[in-house]
Amino acid sequence: MTDYQQMARDYLAAWNETDPEVRRAAVGRVWTDDARYADPLADVTGHDQIDGLIAAAQGQFPGFAFTQVGEVDGHHDQARFTWGLGPAGAEPVVIGSDVVTLAEDGRISLVLGFLDQVPAAA
Repeated sequence: MTDYQQMARDYLAAWNETDPEVRRAAVGRVWTDDARYADPLADVTGHDQIDGLIAAAQGQFPGFAFTQVGEVDGHHDQARFTWGLGPAGAEPVVIGSDVVTLAEDGRISLVLGFLDQVPAAA
């Protein structure tokens, strides 16, 4: 049985990791080699592009962190959850929802991201 909560924690930890080497290792643990991430602002495939996307998000929002908002809802090889992005200890500035598909080994093979709340300047 898949631990959807742990998957979401590991996923968000990878997005929050600022050390490039540690982040790259986390990307390898969380995503399959050919994983795809798509949201309204990006569509990338593979570890290099996912890692680059995370680094770009960190550059755009320095000092911000991703947090899980609510519980993860999952069944079979799919899960969905809501996340927030903002300064530590503050209300999120950006809120989004991700739907993920998991491979047989439990790693993420596909993320379909939706932006639910985005500031006008983002």
